[in-house]
Amino acid sequence: MINNTPLHHIKELAEYIALQYEEKITPVNRIAEHEELELFYDAYDKGTFDGMTVYTHNRFYIHLNTDNGNREDTERGRFTLAHELGHYFIDAHRIGLKKGILEPHPSIINRRQFNSIEREADYFASCLLMPESRFKQDVFKKKFSFQLIDNLCTQYKVSRTACAFRFAQIGNHPIMIVYAERGIVKWKLESDDFPYKWLLNDKNVPANTVMGEYFTQSNTRDIYKTEQVWAMDWFNYVKDRDTGRAFYEHCIPYKDKALSIIWED
Repeated sequence: MINNTPLHHIKELAEYIALQYEEKITPVNRIAEHEELELFYDAYDKGTFDGMTVYTHNRFYIHLNTDNGNREDTERGRFTLAHELGHYFIDAHRIGLKKGILEPHPSIINRRQFNSIEREADYFASCLLMPESRFKQDVFKKKFSFQLIDNLCTQYKVSRTACAFRFAQIGNHPIMIVYAERGIVKWKLESDDFPYKWLLNDKNVPANTVMGEYFTQSNTRDIYKTEQVWAMDWFNYVKDRDTGRAFYEHCIPYKDKALSIIWED
């Protein structure tokens, strides 16, 4: 059995490693090389896994699946490698792999992780790629907009999803992130101080939202912009006096999937 590692320990460890390097884009490949880890960027078939850490013959090997877009120069590949470095640097994970307590297992990113080990590695990756002290310097005293997320993605070379997650954790403005497939909400995440916690239809994307219109209008509507929505359109338990409370929604669609970031002025 692998014991859980306190998140503040993971944060301190990841950020200590990241801050050894002066560049804002954390050089994850150089970190792996410094630890003498063997990296293999190979094609392991699409949809199978993103990354896997293996301990054999007294060495650690990290496999990254290029068929899923995990190349050295991509945001997805950088996050996957950072996640796998979490399995190596977090003591309980590394010892578990060495002793065979933690079996090598495929990591899959861009979906909410329910396994505590995977959540810890995801959190390590987030802290390694976007250390709090640096990230906050680029966030505070700036008015929130989707453009801010886009700018931060470029500065840290991470995906919009990873950046929005990190902003929800430590940013200076409350936001909610909703991800859906074929009109069904798969997961949501909100800042601790976001004013609403429950969606209107629980699992079905509400129709009178930017995301809802995307799914109901054959995915053809041009929604690559920020639009105003109302509290009563997205959220449950809205008080009568707040039915006209305005929010902003920016939806990022892709085929039968969509991710929306929602915030209030």
